Amino acid sequence: MNASKFIKSFRYAVAGIVTATKEQNLRFHLLSAVIVLLAGIFTGLNMIEWLIIILVIALVIGTEMVNTAIERVVDLASPEIHPLAKQAKDIAAGAVLVFAIASVIIGLLIFLPKWL
Repeated sequence: MNASKFIKSFRYAVAGIVTATKEQNLRFHLLSAVIVLLAGIFTGLNMIEWLIIILVIALVIGTEMVNTAIERVVDLASPEIHPLAKQAKDIAAGAVLVFAIASVIIGLLIFLPKWL
């Protein structure tokens, strides 16, 4: 394995994260993650609950990044408005919504019993 190529791959990944943080939706998810992490600190989550929260946050943010990548590729491949391009972008956005809704439900299941 070439160490130089390996290190470069991390640089590309960090550049991708930085680029993605310019997207409004990702910034919203990051802000939500900070709020949930602070709530977790003040609530006193146990290890399993922390693992679930961190996994859910990573899935939502990762899905949002994949959605952004799909949107960019679709825009590159189909600069003109096309029904299939719209469907691809809508489906990718829908995947993020599914994860976001699931994360809210998971968060409620973890936090509500501790708060009530």
